[in-house]
Amino acid sequence: MRAVVCEAFGGPEVLHVREVPDPPAPGPGEVQVRIRARGVQYVDVLMLAGKYQFRPDPPFVPGNEGAGEIVAVGDGVARFKIGDRVMSRHRLGAFAELGNAREENCNPVPDGMSTEEAAVFSGAYHTAYHALLQRGRMQPGEWVLIHGAAGGIGIAAIQVAKLFGAKVIATASTDEKRQACLEEGADYAIDYRGGFRDKVKELTGAHDGVDIVYDPIGGQVTEESLRALAYGGRLLVLGFLGGGPATPRTNYLLIKCLEVIGVRLGAVTEHWPEVGRDNMRKLVELAGQGKLRPRISHRFPLDRAGDAIQAVIDRRVIGKAVLLG
Repeated sequence: MRAVVCEAFGGPEVLHVREVPDPPAPGPGEVQVRIRARGVQYVDVLMLAGKYQFRPDPPFVPGNEGAGEIVAVGDGVARFKIGDRVMSRHRLGAFAELGNAREENCNPVPDGMSTEEAAVFSGAYHTAYHALLQRGRMQPGEWVLIHGAAGGIGIAAIQVAKLFGAKVIATASTDEKRQACLEEGADYAIDYRGGFRDKVKELTGAHDGVDIVYDPIGGQVTEESLRALAYGGRLLVLGFLGGGPATPRTNYLLIKCLEVIGVRLGAVTEHWPEVGRDNMRKLVELAGQGKLRPRISHRFPLDRAGDAIQAVIDRRVIGKAVLLG
């Protein structure tokens, strides 16, 4: 089979399409997927650079989300059969024509959803759902400030927040990205550069800030976000795209009774697997009803995986990028 191989740690230049052996027959509880589309995300950038928490030694085939059809099933698999269309999660190996995945890491592709949309659905929407509704305890009518709102997990967060009745302020760095956020349902879209606290306070009026901040950026954005929260607000920490973690000022937490809450999707599958499976059942159902739909701005053939990674690095992607073929 053809696969994209990371041959050394580095940037997009370390990726090469090679002929590699097909994966072995799926073991007990596994399925084998003919992968037609794959999501490309910032985690892949970190993994290629050897900077992710899971650090495989080169050579390896990157990629952890995809979609296609099942071509083989292992012993004990009950939910799927050969020919079923699935969205699949992989620890590694999605940037290939075939990949094995655990049955519990696969979900059916609902009618009306394309294969490329399915390939980028699971991680982003599960993250947004878990962050806002479970970690953030979001309620209808609350104000939510979403940073990095034009990215994959940002677009998903806008859709989830609006679907469950929140009022959304999105932040993004360009007019094009802010317009995309408004098209996806955000009530307001603002430029976070040069400061955003005063604008948030103005938009929320007497509420005097937002109830939840969804923050995959970190750094100085996190500190200002604490000042943009209303009394009793919650800051959701999802990552550090802005260059590194922040050190929250505890006097803000004390005076305004704020909460800082970590969100890591891997913790759901590790510590609360039944919760994770139930979340995905609900999300697939909502997608099947047309209520959640990924936005894809960039599509690349498999042999241009390096270009896809560069697009993510350059922050040109709005929503998600996919590798096809």
